[in-house]
Parts: sequence; C-alpha cells; structure tokens
Amino acid sequence: MPDNNALIVGISGVSCTGKTTLARLLRDIFPNTFILHEDDFYKTDAEIPINHEAGDIADWDCLEAINLSAFEETLRFIKKNGLPPPDLVSKEDKNSVGPVNVDQEIIDELEWKAGRWMFRDVPPIAIIDGFLLYSEEMKAIRDLIDVKLFLRTNYASAKARRERRTGYVTLEGFWEDPPGYVDKIVRPNYVKDHAFLFKDGNVEGELQHDVVDNLDIKPMPVGAQEDMTAMLRWAYAVVDDALEPKNRQ
Repeated sequence: MPDNNALIVGISGVSCTGKTTLARLLRDIFPNTFILHEDDFYKTDAEIPINHEAGDIADWDCLEAINLSAFEETLRFIKKNGLPPPDLVSKEDKNSVGPVNVDQEIIDELEWKAGRWMFRDVPPIAIIDGFLLYSEEMKAIRDLIDVKLFLRTNYASAKARRERRTGYVTLEGFWEDPPGYVDKIVRPNYVKDHAFLFKDGNVEGELQHDVVDNLDIKPMPVGAQEDMTAMLRWAYAVVDDALEPKNRQ
C-alpha cells in the first residue's frame, strides 16, 4: 500500500450486488472508518446524458454521468488528510439498502476481532462504494484505491434486485428506473466497462486472472455470491490483512 494517511478500500461491481450493504457493515465493524459513495458525485439531473439509442432515456449508469474531477479531487483529499472534505454531504445515505441478511452475532464477532486495531498505529479506513471504479477509463481514480474488492452476481439476480428498488434520491429530486432500464442501460454499460476483466469479454464467465492480478483486484469468491455472510467474512479478511504493517509499506 502506498504511504498515505488513509487506507482506501474500493467496493465495486454490477448494480445490486450488495456494495452499499457491505460498505455499511464494514464501517460498523472496523474502527475509524467512513464511506464515500460514488453516487454522491453524480452530475445534476439536467446534466445526466440521454441515451437516444435506448429510447431517449436518462443514463445514470454511464461514466459520463459522474463528475470524475470532483471524485478524484475528493479521493486525493482523503489520501492527504485521512478524512473526507468537511463540506461533503451524502445524499446516498438517504437511499435504503433493504434488509441485511447477516446474523447480528456474526457482526458482533467481527467487530470484536477488529477492535484490535483501535489503539494501534493504523490509518483511517475510507470505503469507496461505487458501480464503476475499475474501468480503464477510471484509471486515475482506480490507481488511488489501495484495496480493490470486486463483487459479482449472476445477471438474473442483479436484474431482479434492481427492478425491486423503488427509486433513488438525486441532487435535485428523485429517480425511478423506467421499464426496461436494466436491459437497455445498466447491462450494456456494465459489459462495456468490465469486459476487459473477463475471458472473451463474457462478464458472466471466468475472470481474466492476469489482468485482475496486474490491477491487484480482489474478486469475491464464487461461493460468496448470494451469501452476504460469506461476502462479509471474505471482505473483512482482506481489509484486516491490508491493515497489517507489513502490507502497508
């Protein structure tokens, strides 16, 4: 890990894989931890690109919908200062993530284990929750992330979860996905930005391990898909290991 004043942990993956739920659980477990949501860097509602090929639909799931310069500037502030900018207000925390399917006793167990870091010389943990963190076009931001967790689920599950959502708080109002939004917008964007991580570009298939390893991305174990408890235990172990002094040189 680079020498800086925060351990920056990215959690990325296709929409509705449990990124925000996992981020909030880790924040509750590890001391001195805060979350930065990529969604807090959306442009204004009027600036969101319109996808004309998909039927003149606002495209909230593309790179161009994010204020990348502000996002990068905030990450650099965190690296330098170990905390988020004082004027940053999260709208994403107003969005519900639904029920958390992890027994409280497991959360308590991990919180107890993580307590060993409370009085040790470790940096604050900044968890970056975002659907688009590891794309090649996000390289400047990707390179600022010390620990890159990559979540996966099958397309049918992700689509069903997304379509059950009631909507999202935006900078200027509220957004609800129109009919067909997942197939017309979410899926094509995810494939475009993540195909390079997979063999033959098949985002439902096997990862391109040489690419993933070269970028130091930590993919979620296959057995943890659809299992938030297994996902949490895996993520906890990765972050816990990253805090070890030998891994922060």
